[in-house]
Amino acid sequence: MKNKVWFITGASRGFGRIWAEAALSRGDQVAATARTMESIADLKARFGDAVLPLALDVTDRRQAEQVVRQAHAHFGRLDVVLNNAGYSLVGTTEEADESDVRDLFDANYFGTLRVIQAALPLLRQQGSGHILGVSSAMGLVAAPLIGFYCASKWALEALHDSLAQEVKGFGIKVTLLEPGAFATDFGSALSMKRSRGLEAYDELRDRVVGRLSTAERGDPQATAEAILQIVDAQDPPLRFAVGAGVLPLIREAFTERLAAWEAWESVSNAAQGGR
Repeated sequence: MKNKVWFITGASRGFGRIWAEAALSRGDQVAATARTMESIADLKARFGDAVLPLALDVTDRRQAEQVVRQAHAHFGRLDVVLNNAGYSLVGTTEEADESDVRDLFDANYFGTLRVIQAALPLLRQQGSGHILGVSSAMGLVAAPLIGFYCASKWALEALHDSLAQEVKGFGIKVTLLEPGAFATDFGSALSMKRSRGLEAYDELRDRVVGRLSTAERGDPQATAEAILQIVDAQDPPLRFAVGAGVLPLIREAFTERLAAWEAWESVSNAAQGGR
């Protein structure tokens, strides 16, 4: 199997760091990007020329285009483009400031879009490539207090679904990675912003936070082998549930949705008009 060349955003910590190290440890090459070079400098020290550390703020379109081209020119190709950079916004629909929501989408959705748009001409030209987007189980179901984070991931789901249909003829594969709860630093101040709290939602907030604090979390290191299997697969899935807790959650949610749609089917059909 030929060694792969990866381009990874958000490679300084969390899943991005784990997956970058897994790829490098097996002999792949990685363009590892993060907002600061200092946060990824150790990768260069450990893996030498196999890693190309690059500073990238995904909210900067010009920088995204430049860095993607630089990585492609340096390695001669890009086999895996993995969009991992992003963060969460905690706050109810009423509490969040519009500017905070815009910033969230600028990073989570438009940041991913910028990298994809920068990479696509290169991948089309080489006639191959695998685009992976880090969504979430919350990209398929929604939860209180993180509705805007969920919305940004739902938007990623639609983006990649359409993208897969558009680029299949060019030999480009697309996969959405949908992690459940893992023991990463995603809840830290670096990965999460909080809206102002309104007293009216204190009870809900306490209930949700209490439930989350007792939730079982997976070992993030255990995800590495699964991701390597995905990128090595001849026919990878469009959607991949990362962790054991995702599929039961999705199964329950979609069963409820189908039941509701079917219960109202006669009314829906009447709304069609005609006969």
